[in-house]
Amino acid sequence: MRRLAFLLMFLAAGARADEVVGICFNYGCTTGEAAVFSEIRLALAQEMLATADTAERERRLLSLVVGRLYSWAGQQTPIHADRGGNFDDQGVQGAMDCIDHSTTTTSFLRLLERRGALRFHRVLEPAQRGWMFQHFSAQIEEIGPELMNAETEHVRRFAVDSWYVDNGHPAPVIPLETWHEGSDPDV
Repeated sequence: MRRLAFLLMFLAAGARADEVVGICFNYGCTTGEAAVFSEIRLALAQEMLATADTAERERRLLSLVVGRLYSWAGQQTPIHADRGGNFDDQGVQGAMDCIDHSTTTTSFLRLLERRGALRFHRVLEPAQRGWMFQHFSAQIEEIGPELMNAETEHVRRFAVDSWYVDNGHPAPVIPLETWHEGSDPDV
């Protein structure tokens, strides 16, 4: 049965083309390069996300998938040298600040969304916190039958903040309220 699923996935991969995603780095998106994700790799990421049966599980899997996308992009671009935060890789070609991460992670999330891989979340524009010392992050919003009601006042949003971790590591997914308070994830 597993072989049949893989064969069907492989055949479906031939029906779609590889995807090109812009990756920005060197702080403030001053440099950009394209990363090409093969259909087979994207199908693996989608298959992983398809196992989510709740929004919470989808967020945990999304953390892993975003890390994997960064790892694959790092095989093609200098971002493999990126380290969490802004100090361990200062001056290194491929280093990423929060603007680079929020932009690139949002591109990854939009790719997954466009391909129908997200069932419990939608992608929003990057979030910002602070005025003097600003920080940016990709952002998702939980969706579902209970949230489709226009009367609902409670909206669950999350920061997907890959800036905190080294390239290829799972991206922390943090409730947006907690992220806005300036709480760092425990990574």
